[in-house]
Amino acid sequence: MMKISCLNPIAAVGMQLFTDAYEKVDDFAASDAALVRSASVHELELPDQLLAIARAGAGVNNIPLDKCAEKGIVVFNTPGANANGVKEAVLAGLFLGARDIVGGVNWVQTVKEDPNVAKLVEKGKKQFAGTEIMGKKIGVIGLGAIGVLVANACVALGMEVYGYDPFISVDAAWNLSKDIKHIANVEDIYTNCDYITVHVPLMDSTKKMINADAFAKMKDGVIVLNFARDLLVDDDALEAAIAAGKVRKYITDFPNAKTAQMNGVVAIPHLGASTEESEDNCAVMAVKELRDYLENGNITHSVNYPACDMGICKAAGRITICHKNIPNMLGQLTGACAAEGINIEDMTNKSKGDWAYTMMDIGSEVSEALVEKLAAINGVVKVRKVK
Repeated sequence: MMKISCLNPIAAVGMQLFTDAYEKVDDFAASDAALVRSASVHELELPDQLLAIARAGAGVNNIPLDKCAEKGIVVFNTPGANANGVKEAVLAGLFLGARDIVGGVNWVQTVKEDPNVAKLVEKGKKQFAGTEIMGKKIGVIGLGAIGVLVANACVALGMEVYGYDPFISVDAAWNLSKDIKHIANVEDIYTNCDYITVHVPLMDSTKKMINADAFAKMKDGVIVLNFARDLLVDDDALEAAIAAGKVRKYITDFPNAKTAQMNGVVAIPHLGASTEESEDNCAVMAVKELRDYLENGNITHSVNYPACDMGICKAAGRITICHKNIPNMLGQLTGACAAEGINIEDMTNKSKGDWAYTMMDIGSEVSEALVEKLAAINGVVKVRKVK
Protein backbone atom coordinates (compact mmCIF):
# COMPACT_ATOMS: atom_id res chain seq x y z
CA MET A 1 0.00 0.00 0.00
CA MET A 2 1.32 3.41 -1.01
CA LYS A 3 1.56 5.96 1.80
CA ILE A 4 0.58 9.55 1.00
CA SER A 5 1.26 12.55 3.23
CA CYS A 6 -0.14 16.08 2.95
CA LEU A 7 2.04 18.97 4.11
CA ASN A 8 -0.95 21.31 3.73
CA PRO A 9 -4.69 20.65 3.72
CA ILE A 10 -5.64 19.37 0.26
CA ALA A 11 -9.19 19.67 -1.06
CA ALA A 12 -11.30 16.60 -0.40
CA VAL A 13 -12.41 16.41 -4.04
CA GLY A 14 -8.81 15.54 -4.90
CA MET A 15 -8.02 13.27 -1.98
CA GLN A 16 -11.13 11.21 -2.71
CA LEU A 17 -9.52 10.14 -5.98
CA PHE A 18 -7.07 7.93 -4.08
CA THR A 19 -8.24 4.30 -4.03
CA ASP A 20 -7.98 1.75 -1.23
CA ALA A 21 -4.47 1.02 -2.49
CA TYR A 22 -3.34 4.25 -0.83
CA GLU A 23 -3.06 5.19 2.83
CA LYS A 24 -2.93 8.76 4.08
CA VAL A 25 -0.27 9.25 6.75
CA ASP A 26 0.71 12.26 8.84
CA ASP A 27 4.42 11.45 8.87
CA PHE A 28 6.27 12.87 5.85
CA ALA A 29 9.27 10.67 6.70
CA ALA A 30 7.12 7.55 6.22
CA SER A 31 5.50 8.57 2.93
CA ASP A 32 6.01 7.28 -0.58
CA ALA A 33 4.59 10.47 -2.06
CA ALA A 34 3.51 13.85 -0.74
CA LEU A 35 1.16 16.69 -1.63
CA VAL A 36 1.96 20.29 -0.75
CA ARG A 37 0.64 23.78 -1.33
CA SER A 38 2.63 26.54 0.37
CA ALA A 39 4.54 24.66 3.10
CA SER A 40 8.32 24.74 2.71
CA VAL A 41 10.01 21.44 1.95
CA HIS A 42 13.51 22.94 2.04
CA GLU A 43 13.96 22.30 5.75
CA LEU A 44 12.68 18.72 5.63
CA GLU A 45 14.79 15.59 5.34
CA LEU A 46 13.81 13.79 2.14
CA PRO A 47 13.14 10.11 2.96
CA ASP A 48 14.89 7.52 0.79
CA GLN A 49 11.64 5.82 -0.21
CA LEU A 50 9.97 9.08 -1.34
CA LEU A 51 9.05 8.80 -5.01
CA ALA A 52 7.25 12.05 -5.78
CA ILE A 53 6.02 15.42 -4.51
CA ALA A 54 3.03 17.11 -6.11
CA ARG A 55 2.57 20.84 -5.65
CA ALA A 56 -1.12 21.80 -5.78
CA GLY A 57 -0.34 25.04 -7.61
CA ALA A 58 2.10 26.36 -10.19
CA GLY A 59 5.01 27.87 -8.24
CA VAL A 60 7.55 25.45 -6.80
CA ASN A 61 10.01 27.75 -5.03
CA ASN A 62 9.04 26.05 -1.75
CA ILE A 63 10.50 22.74 -2.97
CA PRO A 64 14.24 21.91 -3.35
CA LEU A 65 14.07 20.82 -7.00
CA ASP A 66 17.76 19.96 -7.47
CA LYS A 67 17.94 18.00 -4.24
CA CYS A 68 14.83 16.07 -5.24
CA ALA A 69 16.23 15.32 -8.70
CA GLU A 70 19.44 13.99 -7.17
CA LYS A 71 17.39 11.53 -5.11
CA GLY A 72 15.14 10.52 -8.01
CA ILE A 73 12.11 12.29 -6.53
CA VAL A 74 9.86 13.58 -9.31
CA VAL A 75 8.29 16.96 -8.52
CA PHE A 76 4.96 17.80 -10.13
CA ASN A 77 2.99 21.03 -10.31
CA THR A 78 -0.46 21.91 -11.65
CA PRO A 79 -0.06 24.60 -14.33
CA GLY A 80 -3.31 26.18 -15.39
CA ALA A 81 -5.44 24.60 -12.67
CA ASN A 82 -5.72 27.88 -10.76
CA ALA A 83 -5.32 30.17 -13.78
CA ASN A 84 -8.89 31.48 -13.81
CA GLY A 85 -8.82 32.26 -10.09
CA VAL A 86 -5.61 34.25 -10.46
CA LYS A 87 -6.91 35.97 -13.60
CA GLU A 88 -9.97 37.20 -11.71
CA ALA A 89 -7.77 38.45 -8.86
CA VAL A 90 -5.61 40.35 -11.36
CA LEU A 91 -8.71 41.99 -12.83
CA ALA A 92 -9.78 42.99 -9.32
CA GLY A 93 -6.30 44.43 -8.80
CA LEU A 94 -6.58 46.31 -12.07
CA PHE A 95 -9.73 48.08 -10.88
CA LEU A 96 -8.26 48.72 -7.42
CA GLY A 97 -5.33 50.41 -9.11
CA ALA A 98 -7.45 52.55 -11.40
CA ARG A 99 -9.95 53.61 -8.73
CA ASP A 100 -9.01 54.37 -5.13
CA ILE A 101 -11.68 52.01 -3.83
CA VAL A 102 -9.50 50.79 -0.96
CA GLY A 103 -8.81 54.34 0.21
CA GLY A 104 -12.49 55.23 -0.04
CA VAL A 105 -13.66 52.16 1.87
CA ASN A 106 -11.12 52.80 4.62
CA TRP A 107 -12.18 56.46 4.85
CA VAL A 108 -15.84 55.53 5.24
CA GLN A 109 -14.90 53.45 8.28
CA THR A 110 -13.55 56.62 9.95
CA VAL A 111 -16.84 58.52 9.55
CA LYS A 112 -19.40 55.72 9.75
CA GLU A 113 -20.53 56.71 13.28
CA ASP A 114 -21.34 60.27 12.23
CA PRO A 115 -25.12 60.77 11.77
CA ASN A 116 -24.32 62.94 8.74
CA VAL A 117 -22.28 60.22 7.05
CA ALA A 118 -24.29 60.46 3.80
CA LYS A 119 -23.49 64.16 3.43
CA LEU A 120 -19.86 63.61 4.40
CA VAL A 121 -19.55 60.97 1.70
CA GLU A 122 -20.85 63.31 -0.99
CA LYS A 123 -18.39 65.99 0.08
CA GLY A 124 -15.43 63.69 0.59
CA LYS A 125 -15.67 61.31 -2.35
CA LYS A 126 -13.73 63.53 -4.76
CA GLN A 127 -10.45 62.72 -2.95
CA PHE A 128 -10.85 59.11 -4.09
CA ALA A 129 -11.68 59.77 -7.73
CA GLY A 130 -9.86 57.58 -10.23
CA THR A 131 -9.66 56.75 -13.91
CA GLU A 132 -11.31 54.24 -16.21
CA ILE A 133 -9.43 51.40 -17.86
CA MET A 134 -11.22 51.37 -21.20
CA GLY A 135 -8.92 52.57 -23.96
CA LYS A 136 -5.83 52.40 -21.75
CA LYS A 137 -2.72 50.42 -22.69
CA ILE A 138 -1.75 47.41 -20.62
CA GLY A 139 1.39 45.32 -20.98
CA VAL A 140 1.23 41.65 -20.02
CA ILE A 141 4.70 40.25 -19.35
CA GLY A 142 4.55 36.46 -19.56
CA LEU A 143 1.93 34.68 -21.66
CA GLY A 144 1.58 31.38 -19.89
CA ALA A 145 -1.69 29.91 -18.63
CA ILE A 146 -2.50 32.96 -16.48
CA GLY A 147 -1.01 35.67 -18.70
CA VAL A 148 -3.05 34.57 -21.72
CA LEU A 149 -6.30 34.69 -19.74
CA VAL A 150 -5.44 38.12 -18.35
CA ALA A 151 -4.52 39.46 -21.79
CA ASN A 152 -7.70 38.16 -23.42
CA ALA A 153 -9.86 39.52 -20.58
CA CYS A 154 -8.27 42.96 -20.92
CA VAL A 155 -9.08 42.95 -24.64
CA ALA A 156 -12.71 42.21 -23.74
CA LEU A 157 -12.64 45.17 -21.32
CA GLY A 158 -11.70 47.50 -24.16
CA MET A 159 -8.02 47.92 -23.33
CA GLU A 160 -5.17 48.06 -25.82
CA VAL A 161 -3.11 44.99 -24.90
CA TYR A 162 0.60 44.46 -25.43
CA GLY A 163 1.86 40.92 -24.79
CA TYR A 164 5.48 39.92 -24.23
CA ASP A 165 6.85 36.39 -23.92
CA PRO A 166 9.90 35.23 -25.89
CA PHE A 167 9.17 31.62 -24.89
CA ILE A 168 5.45 31.50 -25.61
CA SER A 169 4.17 27.97 -26.15
CA VAL A 170 2.23 26.87 -29.21
CA ASP A 171 -0.89 26.23 -27.11
CA ALA A 172 -0.69 29.69 -25.54
CA ALA A 173 -0.21 31.31 -28.94
CA TRP A 174 -3.32 29.56 -30.27
CA ASN A 175 -5.35 30.76 -27.28
CA LEU A 176 -4.19 34.36 -27.53
CA SER A 177 -6.63 36.90 -28.95
CA LYS A 178 -5.71 38.21 -32.40
CA ASP A 179 -6.22 41.73 -31.05
CA ILE A 180 -3.18 41.50 -28.74
CA LYS A 181 -0.01 43.18 -29.95
CA HIS A 182 2.80 40.65 -29.56
CA ILE A 183 5.86 42.62 -28.46
CA ALA A 184 9.40 41.40 -29.17
CA ASN A 185 11.13 43.76 -26.72
CA VAL A 186 9.88 44.18 -23.15
CA GLU A 187 11.11 47.80 -23.16
CA ASP A 188 8.29 48.62 -25.58
CA ILE A 189 5.88 47.70 -22.80
CA TYR A 190 7.74 49.84 -20.29
CA THR A 191 7.65 52.92 -22.52
CA ASN A 192 4.11 52.62 -23.89
CA CYS A 193 1.81 51.12 -21.27
CA ASP A 194 -0.37 52.74 -18.62
CA TYR A 195 -0.65 49.44 -16.76
CA ILE A 196 1.90 46.63 -16.50
CA THR A 197 1.18 43.17 -15.10
CA VAL A 198 3.86 40.53 -14.70
CA HIS A 199 3.23 36.77 -15.02
CA VAL A 200 6.62 35.04 -15.23
CA PRO A 201 8.17 32.39 -12.96
CA LEU A 202 10.79 33.40 -10.40
CA MET A 203 14.22 32.37 -11.66
CA ASP A 204 17.71 33.83 -11.44
CA SER A 205 17.08 35.55 -14.78
CA THR A 206 13.80 37.14 -13.65
CA LYS A 207 14.64 38.06 -10.05
CA LYS A 208 14.20 41.85 -9.65
CA MET A 209 13.50 42.18 -13.38
CA ILE A 210 11.28 45.18 -12.54
CA ASN A 211 14.18 47.31 -11.29
CA ALA A 212 15.36 50.92 -11.36
CA ASP A 213 16.21 50.76 -15.08
CA ALA A 214 12.78 49.33 -15.89
CA PHE A 215 10.98 51.96 -13.81
CA ALA A 216 12.99 54.74 -15.47
CA LYS A 217 11.65 53.68 -18.88
CA MET A 218 8.02 53.60 -17.75
CA LYS A 219 5.44 56.33 -18.27
CA ASP A 220 4.78 58.69 -15.37
CA GLY A 221 1.82 57.50 -13.31
CA VAL A 222 2.08 53.86 -14.40
CA ILE A 223 0.22 51.21 -12.39
CA VAL A 224 2.16 47.96 -11.83
CA LEU A 225 0.53 44.67 -10.84
CA ASN A 226 2.41 41.68 -9.45
CA PHE A 227 0.37 38.52 -8.90
CA ALA A 228 3.28 36.23 -9.84
CA ARG A 229 6.12 36.34 -7.28
CA ASP A 230 7.31 38.94 -4.77
CA LEU A 231 10.99 38.96 -5.80
CA LEU A 232 10.27 39.86 -9.42
CA VAL A 233 10.15 43.51 -8.31
CA ASP A 234 13.03 45.41 -6.69
CA ASP A 235 11.44 46.89 -3.54
CA ASP A 236 13.99 49.70 -3.14
CA ALA A 237 13.56 50.79 -6.76
CA LEU A 238 9.79 50.55 -6.37
CA GLU A 239 9.82 52.79 -3.29
CA ALA A 240 11.86 55.41 -5.15
CA ALA A 241 9.58 55.20 -8.19
CA ILE A 242 6.46 55.73 -6.06
CA ALA A 243 8.05 58.68 -4.23
CA ALA A 244 9.00 60.26 -7.57
CA GLY A 245 5.50 59.86 -8.99
CA LYS A 246 6.69 57.46 -11.64
CA VAL A 247 4.48 54.69 -10.22
CA ARG A 248 0.96 55.72 -9.28
CA LYS A 249 0.00 52.42 -7.66
CA TYR A 250 1.62 49.05 -7.06
CA ILE A 251 -0.84 46.18 -6.61
CA THR A 252 0.77 43.05 -5.18
CA ASP A 253 -0.48 39.68 -4.00
CA PHE A 254 2.81 39.17 -2.14
CA PRO A 255 3.22 41.82 0.57
CA ASN A 256 6.43 41.82 2.57
CA ALA A 257 7.79 43.84 5.50
CA LYS A 258 8.72 46.69 3.15
CA THR A 259 5.88 46.88 0.62
CA ALA A 260 3.17 46.39 3.25
CA GLN A 261 4.16 49.76 4.74
CA MET A 262 4.62 51.72 1.52
CA ASN A 263 2.27 54.49 0.47
CA GLY A 264 0.84 53.83 -2.96
CA VAL A 265 0.79 50.06 -2.47
CA VAL A 266 -2.33 47.90 -2.37
CA ALA A 267 -1.15 44.77 -0.59
CA ILE A 268 -3.36 41.68 -0.94
CA PRO A 269 -2.63 38.65 1.29
CA HIS A 270 -1.81 36.14 -1.48
CA LEU A 271 -5.42 35.52 -2.47
CA GLY A 272 -4.81 34.92 -6.18
CA ALA A 273 -5.65 31.22 -6.18
CA SER A 274 -7.61 31.24 -2.91
CA THR A 275 -10.93 30.18 -4.36
CA GLU A 276 -12.80 26.94 -3.80
CA GLU A 277 -12.66 26.24 -7.51
CA SER A 278 -8.91 26.77 -7.84
CA GLU A 279 -8.11 24.67 -4.78
CA ASP A 280 -10.35 21.88 -6.06
CA ASN A 281 -8.84 22.02 -9.57
CA CYS A 282 -5.27 21.95 -8.22
CA ALA A 283 -6.03 19.07 -5.88
CA VAL A 284 -7.63 16.98 -8.60
CA MET A 285 -4.79 17.59 -11.06
CA ALA A 286 -2.09 16.90 -8.45
CA VAL A 287 -3.66 13.62 -7.34
CA LYS A 288 -4.15 12.45 -10.94
CA GLU A 289 -0.49 13.22 -11.70
CA LEU A 290 0.67 11.30 -8.63
CA ARG A 291 -1.52 8.29 -9.34
CA ASP A 292 -0.43 8.05 -12.97
CA TYR A 293 3.20 8.18 -11.88
CA LEU A 294 2.89 5.75 -8.98
CA GLU A 295 0.69 3.27 -10.85
CA ASN A 296 2.05 3.53 -14.40
CA GLY A 297 5.37 5.39 -14.15
CA ASN A 298 4.14 8.16 -16.46
CA ILE A 299 5.31 11.75 -15.87
CA THR A 300 3.09 14.74 -16.67
CA HIS A 301 3.86 18.32 -15.59
CA SER A 302 7.08 17.62 -13.75
CA VAL A 303 9.42 20.53 -13.10
CA ASN A 304 12.61 18.54 -12.54
CA TYR A 305 12.19 15.48 -14.78
CA PRO A 306 10.99 15.23 -18.40
CA ALA A 307 7.47 14.41 -19.52
CA CYS A 308 7.27 10.72 -20.38
CA ASP A 309 4.18 8.60 -21.09
CA MET A 310 3.82 4.96 -22.13
CA GLY A 311 0.21 4.58 -21.04
CA ILE A 312 -0.91 1.57 -19.04
CA CYS A 313 1.54 -1.33 -19.09
CA LYS A 314 0.31 -4.37 -21.03
CA ALA A 315 3.63 -6.20 -20.87
CA ALA A 316 4.66 -8.64 -18.15
CA GLY A 317 6.74 -6.01 -16.39
CA ARG A 318 7.56 -2.30 -16.37
CA ILE A 319 10.59 -0.64 -14.86
CA THR A 320 11.46 3.07 -14.62
CA ILE A 321 14.84 4.70 -14.09
CA CYS A 322 15.66 8.24 -12.96
CA HIS A 323 19.20 9.01 -14.06
CA LYS A 324 21.66 11.65 -15.10
CA ASN A 325 21.57 12.83 -18.69
CA ILE A 326 24.98 11.49 -19.70
CA PRO A 327 26.43 9.63 -22.71
CA ASN A 328 26.08 5.84 -23.04
CA MET A 329 23.42 5.59 -20.37
CA LEU A 330 20.92 3.88 -22.65
CA GLY A 331 23.55 1.42 -23.78
CA GLN A 332 24.28 0.47 -20.19
CA LEU A 333 20.60 0.12 -19.31
CA THR A 334 19.79 -2.09 -22.28
CA GLY A 335 23.03 -4.02 -21.76
CA ALA A 336 22.02 -4.82 -18.18
CA CYS A 337 18.73 -6.23 -19.45
CA ALA A 338 20.50 -8.27 -22.14
CA ALA A 339 22.90 -9.69 -19.55
CA GLU A 340 19.88 -10.98 -17.61
CA GLY A 341 18.38 -12.49 -20.77
CA ILE A 342 15.49 -10.04 -20.69
CA ASN A 343 13.70 -8.85 -23.83
CA ILE A 344 12.70 -5.17 -23.94
CA GLU A 345 9.31 -4.98 -25.67
CA ASP A 346 8.91 -1.22 -25.54
CA MET A 347 11.04 1.63 -24.29
CA THR A 348 11.18 5.41 -24.12
CA ASN A 349 13.83 7.83 -22.89
CA LYS A 350 13.45 11.57 -22.36
CA SER A 351 15.77 14.20 -20.94
CA LYS A 352 15.37 17.58 -19.26
CA GLY A 353 18.54 19.50 -18.55
CA ASP A 354 20.90 17.43 -16.41
CA TRP A 355 18.35 14.70 -15.77
CA ALA A 356 16.66 11.98 -17.78
CA TYR A 357 14.01 9.32 -17.37
CA THR A 358 13.74 5.90 -18.98
CA MET A 359 10.75 3.56 -19.07
CA MET A 360 11.04 -0.06 -20.21
CA ASP A 361 8.31 -2.63 -20.72
CA ILE A 362 9.81 -6.11 -20.62
CA GLY A 363 8.65 -9.61 -21.49
CA SER A 364 9.01 -11.02 -18.01
CA GLU A 365 8.49 -10.01 -14.40
CA VAL A 366 10.98 -7.48 -13.07
CA SER A 367 13.45 -9.34 -10.86
CA GLU A 368 15.31 -7.91 -7.88
CA ALA A 369 18.53 -8.93 -9.63
CA LEU A 370 17.70 -6.63 -12.57
CA VAL A 371 16.74 -3.77 -10.25
CA GLU A 372 20.04 -4.09 -8.39
CA LYS A 373 22.06 -4.28 -11.61
CA LEU A 374 20.42 -1.16 -13.03
CA ALA A 375 20.75 0.74 -9.74
CA ALA A 376 24.48 0.00 -9.68
CA ILE A 377 25.10 1.84 -12.97
CA ASN A 378 26.95 5.11 -12.44
CA GLY A 379 24.56 8.02 -12.90
CA VAL A 380 21.40 6.09 -11.98
CA VAL A 381 19.68 7.61 -8.94
CA LYS A 382 16.47 5.60 -8.63
CA VAL A 383 15.11 2.40 -10.15
CA ARG A 384 11.50 1.41 -9.62
CA LYS A 385 9.54 -1.72 -10.40
CA VAL A 386 6.14 -0.43 -11.51
CA LYS A 387 4.74 -3.82 -12.52
